[in-house]
Amino acid sequence: MIAIRPGRPLEGTVIVDGSKNAALPLLSAAAVVGAPVRVTNIPDSTDVHTMLGLLVGAGFDVVHIPGEAGSMVITPSRRHRIEAELLTAASTIRASYYLAPALLGRFGRARLPWPGGCRIGDRGMEQHFRVYEAFGDRCSTHRYGYEIQRSRAEQGTVSVALPFRSRGATIVAILRAVVSRQELRLSTPNLSPETLGVVGALESIGWVKAVERDLLVLTPPTETATVHDLTWTVPGDKVEAGTLACAVAATRGTARIEGVRAGDLAPALEHLRRTGVVVTEHVNGIEIDARHIARDELPIHASASLSPSGLDADFEPSLLAFALGIPGHHAFADTINPGRHANLIPQLRCMGAEIEEVSPTQCRFAGPQRLTGAGVETTDIRTGAALLIAGLTAQGITTLGGLEQLRRGHADLPGKLRALGADICEVTP
Repeated sequence: MIAIRPGRPLEGTVIVDGSKNAALPLLSAAAVVGAPVRVTNIPDSTDVHTMLGLLVGAGFDVVHIPGEAGSMVITPSRRHRIEAELLTAASTIRASYYLAPALLGRFGRARLPWPGGCRIGDRGMEQHFRVYEAFGDRCSTHRYGYEIQRSRAEQGTVSVALPFRSRGATIVAILRAVVSRQELRLSTPNLSPETLGVVGALESIGWVKAVERDLLVLTPPTETATVHDLTWTVPGDKVEAGTLACAVAATRGTARIEGVRAGDLAPALEHLRRTGVVVTEHVNGIEIDARHIARDELPIHASASLSPSGLDADFEPSLLAFALGIPGHHAFADTINPGRHANLIPQLRCMGAEIEEVSPTQCRFAGPQRLTGAGVETTDIRTGAALLIAGLTAQGITTLGGLEQLRRGHADLPGKLRALGADICEVTP
């Protein structure tokens, strides 16, 4: 548990960790290429450690590089059996489904428990099964999980049409194509930075891409070549950077956030700019100056979106917490994760927030609001980040429990805020 007290505006410089959301599919991609891959800038978050353990359980060697924190080499080992007791951990993270293509490549079969992770609404695997069936695989489900049998007839181009831009299904389709070295034509792809990061990594081993808004084409290398000295780097965490930016803006501070590509968080930054926050983009980061936010009504209407230029749903909670202190009538929506508002809004109400729930996925409120410190709980990663921001502006002390949820996505987000001057300390319940 930590205690948060309001204080001076945040200021200084901080470097974000590697992105958990980008690291998980990149590690899985390293497991399907059939050659040693050195992956750098791997974040020290719980979900990433779980995925590394799953790779070991699936028959891969994961070797830490001495003297290089966050760098590991992923290599297929000579072990030819699945360590079932390790794979039980797959039920604790959502991204365990990225492991299935690697299992198909090594064993011809993938048997996994239903994925877990944050409890933010039903996010089924129907689109994943659609992908596997397009490759000719057989999918079956049971009470505790699912099983996929690899097709014995793999040849030609595979065409898949997704009904919506699912990031998980898009990346699974890409990894499955690598396993069988088949051309993939994917309609309605998710083109998030995390997806394009995997595509870029595959380009380094000869895969050819053609990316349009509604069509992603991946073509395997024309010749089988031995890959040497392959290094992939996990990009900086755009969501951590966006959370820190909202925290700096909420306290009317000024800070430089390094280690992230500004373009990866452009939709979130645009919402901050509309309220008068000055955002300066640099080659390897951004600078936030919120010392002169206008006092006029500046409504924020933020809706999570899967479109290539839309607002990533993981930015929405932090923007909502920031908007509580901004004049105007604000509206927020997240239909992608239908349970997220049910986690966040009751916690904010404990701090005195007055928020009207228009529907389970939409809310509105007027600002600025005066929050009061209270005991609140991190029910999922993004709720915890938003409550940290709210606690920085509330009157009195806010205590935040459930930090194990926050650490699933961020190694030490409270520590980064402390580096910018936030009054945050650990307390014993």
